[in-house]
Amino acid sequence: MNTFLPHMLAGLGLGFSLIIAIGVQNIFVLRQGIRGEHVLPVVLVCALSDAALILLGVTGLGVIIERAPLLITIIRWAGAAFLLTYAVLAARRVFTANSLDVTTEGKSAGLGATVLAVLALTWLNPHVYLDTVLLLGSIANTHGIDGRWWFAVGAVLASVIWFTALGYGARLLRPLFAKPIAWRVLDAIIAVVMLVLGVKLVLP
Repeated sequence: MNTFLPHMLAGLGLGFSLIIAIGVQNIFVLRQGIRGEHVLPVVLVCALSDAALILLGVTGLGVIIERAPLLITIIRWAGAAFLLTYAVLAARRVFTANSLDVTTEGKSAGLGATVLAVLALTWLNPHVYLDTVLLLGSIANTHGIDGRWWFAVGAVLASVIWFTALGYGARLLRPLFAKPIAWRVLDAIIAVVMLVLGVKLVLP
């Protein structure tokens, strides 16, 4: 077995374990994938953002974050405000007739607004700094000077595979979401998840 493979597989496994969970990023990617709107830009932003955060963790940014709790506090409150706002918008869509029917014309968000939204959902989430940068970066550095980079490659690969599968695989759910009631249920779930995560960010 090649010497790099164990490190890369370890990074791949940890990357999947951290990313495959109900979270704001995944819900947003799923929703865009079902609607078939700006899927490639959303997938690219998520994957590239994760790659940047992973590399920052491997290069030692986690140490800085650990010693700067004020930074995490600022990010936490900004993230909570954004999540709660997003929860309110999702809740409003639940009560708007046909607002999310995939056949409705003129209801889609523009590319710029979509990219800004996914950037905010990614970079204003303090958990990405605690999990991706601090935790993953710390574990990567236990693999030695050379092994940590292969570990990072595996973790980045996990992000690319996951977001690509989620974004483009979501189209399989389109028949289910042909009815407006399905969109209302999804938006109700989104509103609850965003509300819970937003509240959890500001609670001690």
